[in-house]
Amino acid sequence: MYAVLDIETTGGSPATEKITEIAIFVFDGQRIIDEFSTLINPEKNIPYFITGLTGITNAMVANAPKFYEVARRIVEMTENLIVVGHNVNFDYGFIQQEFLRLGYEYTRDRLCTVKLSRKLLPGHKSYSLGTICERLNIGNSSRHRAAGDALATVELLSYLLKINNGDCKVLADVASQTYKGLNSSFNCTIPATLLETTGVYYFHDEKGNVIYVGKSRSIRSSVMSHLTNNTSRRAIQMKEQLVNITFEHTGSELLALLLESYEIKRIKPIYNRAQGRTINQYGIYRVFDDMGYIRIHVAKNTSSKDALLFSFETKKEALDYIYKMVDVYKLCQKLAGVYDSSGACFHYEINQCNGACIGKEDPEIYNSRLEEAIGSFTFDNKNLFIVDKGRSDEESAIVKIQNGKYMGFGFITGVVADFNVNVLNDCIQYYDDNRDTNQIIRSFLAQNIARIIEY
Repeated sequence: MYAVLDIETTGGSPATEKITEIAIFVFDGQRIIDEFSTLINPEKNIPYFITGLTGITNAMVANAPKFYEVARRIVEMTENLIVVGHNVNFDYGFIQQEFLRLGYEYTRDRLCTVKLSRKLLPGHKSYSLGTICERLNIGNSSRHRAAGDALATVELLSYLLKINNGDCKVLADVASQTYKGLNSSFNCTIPATLLETTGVYYFHDEKGNVIYVGKSRSIRSSVMSHLTNNTSRRAIQMKEQLVNITFEHTGSELLALLLESYEIKRIKPIYNRAQGRTINQYGIYRVFDDMGYIRIHVAKNTSSKDALLFSFETKKEALDYIYKMVDVYKLCQKLAGVYDSSGACFHYEINQCNGACIGKEDPEIYNSRLEEAIGSFTFDNKNLFIVDKGRSDEESAIVKIQNGKYMGFGFITGVVADFNVNVLNDCIQYYDDNRDTNQIIRSFLAQNIARIIEY
């Protein structure tokens, strides 16, 4: 499965420029099964020569969504897929940088149709998208627009897959990046043995010592990102010492987060310490306005004097929490800080908000519902099991909370409803409770619909 994409930007440098348009087509090798295309407000001026090239003006993007508003859609559409583009590293670099500004690490396997064209169609003087598509009679009525170029890339990829006759090695050779700077003892066949699965991975040096621990929803993609990363001195030094890679499959992202946190504290790998991982950078704050309504907003934990409700590692996680509360508890977008308007919020117009934004809903009623929303994602003084997906369809992951304290996790095979508390307790392996584990669980409950069993 492939996520074929193209972007338009305000310029050529991901560090200083921004995305103005993105299009993604999910392609299964035979047909397009999902698609997404939108202009993006870059929150900066589009130079006149860029407008001349793409036709995208400042007026066109003025009311378009900002990147953080479409970030979730991009993550979900490309998850566990190979990202494909014509000169894919250009598009991928911009997307990675946009996510980095949100505090989110975006990693995907990549396939470049420029490189694949050179491999399968040798002898052409130019492999630009316009030239190669013209030679193959692939039409493109919207050149230098994201959807037009992405669709042309889908057609090009389809053609290349057909003439490749299913040779996976050719695709793997092109998709993989050159492993520059790796220890001479590293076995370059290791990445091919890794799974696109959720879990924790370990980097070992030549003595077998763990030098880095990471977690990922796609272990192979994250490892590949490390192996091709030459952007910092730390990344290069870690690759020079890397000899072996092992991993632990958890199935559950919550368990992966908890296990990673435990292993980093237990092993104290040198490159996790050097990384200086910072948690709780962003918070959701609340304040009463002049009308008596509780307003909430996201801010850095060092920048707001309002009352702190919850802390999150990234801004995206905090915003996801708010979006979930708004949707589930029919909160006002405007009072939740996710819709800027002098009048009613958008949800009021579609009957998803009871009118707190225009003073129509009684403040006490609205505030009571907001407090209920906040309380639904906490587990203070509660006894409960959190049930998540396991390592197979027949298995569930179980996290135990006792008196509001994290106790540990385990796996159980079968229908969880068929088991009593004693059986669920027996599957738990006990781990330490600390500030980090509590934050991990709170953040997970805020962002995911989890099954809860109270006891």
